[in-house]
Amino acid sequence: MINKILIANRGEIASRIIRTCKKMNINTVAVFSEADEYAPYVKLSDENYLLGASQVNESYLNIDKIIQIAKKANVCAIHPGYGFMSENSQFAAKCKQEDIIFIGPDTDILSKMGDKIIARKLMSKFGVPVIPGMDEAVADVESAIEAANQIGFPVMLKASAGGGGVGMQVVNNESELETAFENNSKRAATFFGDGSMFIEKLLENARHVEVQVLADEFGNAIHLFDRECSIQRRNQKVIEEAPAIFLSEQVREEMGEVSVNAVKQLGYTNAGTIEYLVDEQENFYFLEMNTRIQVEHPITEEITGIDLVEQQINIASGKKLDVTQSEIKKTGHSIEARIYAEDPKTFFPSPGKIVVYEEPVNDYIRIESSVKKDSNVTPFYDPMISKLIVYGRSREEAISRLKEALLNYRIEGIKTNIPMLLEVINHEQFIVGNTPTSFVKQYF
Repeated sequence: MINKILIANRGEIASRIIRTCKKMNINTVAVFSEADEYAPYVKLSDENYLLGASQVNESYLNIDKIIQIAKKANVCAIHPGYGFMSENSQFAAKCKQEDIIFIGPDTDILSKMGDKIIARKLMSKFGVPVIPGMDEAVADVESAIEAANQIGFPVMLKASAGGGGVGMQVVNNESELETAFENNSKRAATFFGDGSMFIEKLLENARHVEVQVLADEFGNAIHLFDRECSIQRRNQKVIEEAPAIFLSEQVREEMGEVSVNAVKQLGYTNAGTIEYLVDEQENFYFLEMNTRIQVEHPITEEITGIDLVEQQINIASGKKLDVTQSEIKKTGHSIEARIYAEDPKTFFPSPGKIVVYEEPVNDYIRIESSVKKDSNVTPFYDPMISKLIVYGRSREEAISRLKEALLNYRIEGIKTNIPMLLEVINHEQFIVGNTPTSFVKQYF
């Protein structure tokens, strides 16, 4: 039984995990860098420990320090949240070595799904449609040009070992590819320790749809429907909706079945998300699998009533899933808007001190945050301030409620993307549901 968890993360996701742990009567241990000493999540925890300097390699990416604190605090398990150590197979292996439960899949799965080429091959083997593209990574620009010409421009260049939009770029011709390959390969090497790249055909006017899955150690697996995450800037999501807004029920059911089947064949356990690109004819293609809780998981919780963090902890405790596929129902519509400290015109980060912070309040509003008045948004980490989640009986009602909430969200002292979010949800194409991944680039 898990009775004490260290959260190897920070900010809003740390606060989110602590909240569920309190509900489950599980003690929590927070870790923090020098920059996060006064962050709200630190005070929420039962115990807290200084990790180190503000730089991530001295704190949230320092495996040895995190394990040392976990042993000192005598925890049963570590929850990695998302980002940082959440998909790091070395970290998961170190936890296992020290007899600490890693709340996530095992190291072998993390390694396989963390490599886009291997993941692509496995999913194809399991009957999941894949985007036309390479089956091997390339380490030099000459090989990339040859592969791109075989696939046909435009293509999507991606870091083979990474995710989250890092090392990803649309490329239209050979000359663009030369520059893009060099820049993205260097960036991938810095972020992931691997500069190899691979290339896929660019699906134009595609939607980004993902399927949430849960699987236990007894071979049981279910899906919790889908989310659409097509509103993106810099290949990173800013508005997500559940369920996906344009799928027919037949395709929705097929995507869920294909995803659950793949999870079972993979031998996957815990929470995960299989991401797809869906074209205008509703053909869907595997994009990647995220082997962790997602930033946008609250909207799935809102339409299903299932606490995904609680499910993660129960699965990691060795319990069977306590819900079957037929028992899961989706009701209403939920939208999440990510509130960033960034210039709404350039999308560049805008760190600084928050001098006014007032959240909108209503029974249909949920805010995941770990800032307050006088909090500092530092340049050391992702500049996300909070996630604003609304629920409505219909998409139209959810959009109306999101608009009202954004207009009543006061954050002063720094620039935020709230004006941009309001522009998006007021746009006639967003309102009618015409939201391909090119939406922001096309209209803004």
